[in-house]
Amino acid sequence: FHRVPSAVDERVTRMKAGESTRMIHEFVQSLTSSIDNLTGIRGSAGYLVIVAVVLLGHRWMNDHPPPAVSAAKEEEKEEPAPPRNFTLKQLAHFDGKKDEKTGEDKPVYLSVNGTVFDVSDGRNFYGPDGPYEAFAGHECGVALAKMSFDTAHLDDLAGCESLNFGEKTELEGWIEKFTYYRSYPIKGRLVPDEKLKPLETRILTKEEIAKHTGESSEEVPEGYATAPIYVAAGDKVFDTSFGGVEFYGAGGGYNRFAGKDVSRALAKMSFDPADIENTSVDDLEDKQKKVLADWIKTFEEKKGYPIVGRLNK
Repeated sequence: FHRVPSAVDERVTRMKAGESTRMIHEFVQSLTSSIDNLTGIRGSAGYLVIVAVVLLGHRWMNDHPPPAVSAAKEEEKEEPAPPRNFTLKQLAHFDGKKDEKTGEDKPVYLSVNGTVFDVSDGRNFYGPDGPYEAFAGHECGVALAKMSFDTAHLDDLAGCESLNFGEKTELEGWIEKFTYYRSYPIKGRLVPDEKLKPLETRILTKEEIAKHTGESSEEVPEGYATAPIYVAAGDKVFDTSFGGVEFYGAGGGYNRFAGKDVSRALAKMSFDPADIENTSVDDLEDKQKKVLADWIKTFEEKKGYPIVGRLNK
């Protein structure tokens, strides 16, 4: 059995506690007086306490440095590439296979109803030898909506408009899964060839070209991820928003070329404003004309920038 504490016991306990407090107080006063006598400064004990706290804090900070930020974390903080437009041919490059020039694995992109996703994190599914390998580098909205591996349903962006109710629901489910559940990065928009082909034969003036510099204030055409950026070379006008936003868009190294005929500047490899404003190439040397021809070939074949018109010179 436990004995119930009496009132006398409680008074004894309080007396002992009070005695302990008094003894501690007297000890502190005695220690403080001794320190004051040694230093000759009244209240010096308080200063010593502050100094001790500072020293202890300094020691703790040195013994516990902030955690180092890994290179991976630093890379995560990098700004993502600006959204771009894709042609079908450009999209086909990102099939996850080995790059013949670098020997490295290419990213895996695919388009779902025109939205281009980077599904490289799902390489086991969409990359080489994966169950959805056939979808890599293609528009596959219709195929996913119909739950079909028939290649006839690939690259049929227009077909997404003619799906039945159930198929459209399935398609929306895939887009939601890619966007929110898998969180695959969105790289831009696929612009179908049937929308680009009619642009090739247009005759454009310098004033019309100047309206397309990729500025945020400019209109983004329906189905595009970003506003067009026109750059003229020779007699051809290219839309460099198809993969060249980082170079010719705002803040890019070649942004001064946006919306201009830069044939002379490209031929002379020059950023001189006089060469950018002067579009004549009649007085160029043969060597410079060859440089211009190489630039045009790079735009068409290597970069795959679509031709959106001819320059009226």
